[in-house]
Amino acid sequence: MSMIELQLQNAVNKLVACCDKNGHAISAEKSRCVHFCRKRNIHLDPNIQIRNAPIPVVNEIRFLGVIFRSETRFLPHILRLRKMCERSWNILKVLIETSWSADRTSLPSSHSLPY
Repeated sequence: MSMIELQLQNAVNKLVACCDKNGHAISAEKSRCVHFCRKRNIHLDPNIQIRNAPIPVVNEIRFLGVIFRSETRFLPHILRLRKMCERSWNILKVLIETSWSADRTSLPSSHSLPY
C-alpha cells in the first residue's frame, strides 16, 4: 500500500504545482479522499496531503450529481434518483388531476408538449 500511497502523493503534488503555476488554488479543507475497495479492512486508508495538510478520508462523496461510496455500490445514488423522480411524479399527478386543481381548459394541449 505504501507504493500506491507514494504514487498518489506524487500525483497530488504535481497537481498542486500545476495549479499554483496557473493561478488556481486547491484547498485541503475542501478536498476529500475516498478509498475504493471491495475487500474490507485489508488495506488501511491512504494518508494523502496537500501542502502538509491531510486530506480527510470519507466513505461517501457526491461528485457531479453522482454519489460514490467506498464499497463501489451505487445504492445511495439510485435511492436519491428514485426520491427525486417520485417527487416530480407526485407534482405531475396533482397538476393533471382536475378534481384537485386545474380544469381541462387550463391544461396544455397534447400537441404543445415537447415530447
